[in-house]
Amino acid sequence: MSIPKKLQPKKQKNKKIVILGGGTGSFTVLSGLKHYPVDLTAVVTMADDGGSTGRLRDEFGVLPPGDLRQCLVALSRADLVMRKLFNYRFEKGELAGHSFGNIFISTLEQVTGSLDRALDVAGEVLNIRGRVVPVTLTKVDLVAELMNGKVLHGESALSDYQLVSRFGIKKIYLTPKAKANPKAIVAIKEADLIIVGPGNLYASLIPNFLVQGVGAAFVRSKAKKIYIANLMNKHGHTDDFFVSDYVRVLESTIGKKDVFDAVIYNTKKPGTGLIRKYADEGEPVVCGPECAKGNFALIGANLLADTIAKTIKKDFLRRTLIRHDSDKLAKVIMQLLG
Repeated sequence: MSIPKKLQPKKQKNKKIVILGGGTGSFTVLSGLKHYPVDLTAVVTMADDGGSTGRLRDEFGVLPPGDLRQCLVALSRADLVMRKLFNYRFEKGELAGHSFGNIFISTLEQVTGSLDRALDVAGEVLNIRGRVVPVTLTKVDLVAELMNGKVLHGESALSDYQLVSRFGIKKIYLTPKAKANPKAIVAIKEADLIIVGPGNLYASLIPNFLVQGVGAAFVRSKAKKIYIANLMNKHGHTDDFFVSDYVRVLESTIGKKDVFDAVIYNTKKPGTGLIRKYADEGEPVVCGPECAKGNFALIGANLLADTIAKTIKKDFLRRTLIRHDSDKLAKVIMQLLG
């Protein structure tokens, strides 16, 4: 006997999670969440202009592939060899410093005529579980005007300048003005949960909200909104920042106070020897006295990875070595999803 269709139990749809950011932070969050029954979309900054990505932008006029590649690899269910291939970085010759994945994505963009299409193909090759969406398809540069009158052109220039916190940022914007990728706006609108961070505040997180329409879509979305605080402050940029300072700067950029429903932060301090060894990265981020006053749920947990991140040969970019544990982070996030 067949059961009438209207009486059959409805299949539960997976909850939709959007991760807004870029770089190592998005890679870590996606690596943990891909093991859960959720629909994942990574909305990725397009302001990157350093290292291999910057060289490809300059030489071929393509959109920046580096952060997109990291997200693709994080979501990949392909063999380990394929994931290693996309992260492989050439050590010799004219290709020294380039990762294979960056070249592959940039080549696909030129062959298909569209970065969106290129990511679809790369996603099929890597058998990803989810989607990777550029926040904009406009070629942009990040510009920061400091209070002392100095103007920093480009994300790498801003990241490398060690006196940002001393003088303060007067204005930060994208040039030319960037229109949001419609796919990014739809993903934000339809999300059940939106995660911002972790990641470089000025280089990876804020550029997403500088794209026209993204901040407004974020505010209007009925999704639960979460900010994941960094483990370490960045010397010369966020010196002495508490978790609440990151929230304050993000809210100022988004254009609305009390926009986050929850803030996740790490409670496990790295060992004294490790902090001393990598003191040039910055000091650990702590909650601070203002955190408890925020209109958001405050969730502290041990989120620290037990091992130190390894550096890749011929990677010309300086990367944070003390990182979140992707599995620990995913467990906390899934508890909030409900």
